[in-house]
Amino acid sequence: MSGSGADRPLHLALLIPDGPGVRNLQLTRFPRLCAERGLRVTAFTVAAGGERGGDDDESLHASASGPGVWRDRPLVPHPEGPAIQLLRYALYYGHLAWGDTRAMQLVYRQPITGSARHRLLRGCAKALGRLCAGRRRLDCLERPYRSLVARAPATLAYEQVFGHDPPDFVLASHQRPPSTAPPVIAARRLGIPTGSQIFSWDNLTSKGRIASPFESYMVWSELMESELRRFYPRIGPDDVHLVGAAQFDPYADDELLQRRDEFLAGLGLDPARPVICFSGGDRMTCPEDPEHLELLLELIADGRVPGRPQVIARPSPVDDGARYERVRGRFPELVFSPPLWSTGNGWHEFIPTAEDVRLLANLTQHCDLNVNTASTMSLDFAIHDRPVVNLAIDMHDPPVYGGPLREVYYRFEHYQRVVESGAVRVATSADELAAQVAAYLADPTLDRAERAALVRLQVGRPIGTACSALLDACVSIASRHRAGRAGGAVG
Repeated sequence: MSGSGADRPLHLALLIPDGPGVRNLQLTRFPRLCAERGLRVTAFTVAAGGERGGDDDESLHASASGPGVWRDRPLVPHPEGPAIQLLRYALYYGHLAWGDTRAMQLVYRQPITGSARHRLLRGCAKALGRLCAGRRRLDCLERPYRSLVARAPATLAYEQVFGHDPPDFVLASHQRPPSTAPPVIAARRLGIPTGSQIFSWDNLTSKGRIASPFESYMVWSELMESELRRFYPRIGPDDVHLVGAAQFDPYADDELLQRRDEFLAGLGLDPARPVICFSGGDRMTCPEDPEHLELLLELIADGRVPGRPQVIARPSPVDDGARYERVRGRFPELVFSPPLWSTGNGWHEFIPTAEDVRLLANLTQHCDLNVNTASTMSLDFAIHDRPVVNLAIDMHDPPVYGGPLREVYYRFEHYQRVVESGAVRVATSADELAAQVAAYLADPTLDRAERAALVRLQVGRPIGTACSALLDACVSIASRHRAGRAGGAVG
């Protein structure tokens, strides 16, 4: 890969700090497209040293049709000192207090747990953040935070790496992890352009502050662009690229799909009977998932849902499944299908596999109906025109959520649009759950137009084109940087 100037292939550096980033960039068509375009890619990834190769391994990913090389390297560790942590958490709480959406209010009110030192630090940060809860005050608070990160050992290490082998563009798969701050600040010091994908449809209206001073943003849709610029008005329209959602691209890949009878039979299901997929959340956000699943199975066993539908349960990747043991023992016909992710110590260390990408593509294609609690899976199934029933049934009195479930997640800004669109039906009682499931199984075309409209609203490009659009944006930014650098050298 020697050479200089225009004869060298464009060099992209990717920052992939968690499992969803691995899924969205490393387990899609993105590596193949990079190879076909002749790009050189260095992926600083949480999955380095795993199934995609070690930090010194260079290999073509998924295609031998071009000269591009994809190299995985581990992220440089970034242990935060107390001062950096204090400012980062203050920015987090300040953004939540200023944004003040229903979801942000819920997150802001969550109790601080952990050691006495951790509670003290977070408590001080929350008080400081409350004082700085305004756009200009948050911008001012970012300056000392970035100044401290700029002096961190990780930042200096990335400066050395980028100085020795400069990328033409640095792209993060997720806008919030603090591990992206050192490489982004290092790149900007060296005049290298940076950008980030916006991770998911709920992040801007329900999560904390963007962690790093990115210059470009890759969004799913015009709706997501409007949300981004609402919370970060300093971002100009030319800084935003509408590329769609790469995580859904595998749903348009026919090579991943099995025949329905073959796929269901492989799971021990009868292809002649309807199949309901129950999608679980994590323990904290969806503590009643096992009871909701049990209720669904009871309704089927009592004959209140006709057609003897079968149920396959897919828990969250960060759920070890132990809390479902009782319901699995009571209903042995339940098919329990945990995600095929490798586990780690923290949620960011849960890494998906290519087999799980294939499994999810087939589940969303071949199941007849999805049941979940205000999950992104509603969108996954809507993409395949599969009906969705959302659960808003309180299984305890008083409710475990601090108020009725229907008044919590279904009032979050991003999900309220889903409910109001009519693309899903929300069950607030056992009777409603039985009736809605039965209606959808009897006529899966119900609410079809609404599902299609929801997908168009949330995903601004045709499914299957996001990786290509993302790469086009990266190449455009990288090429402008390369041309500007060459022009400066000539001048």
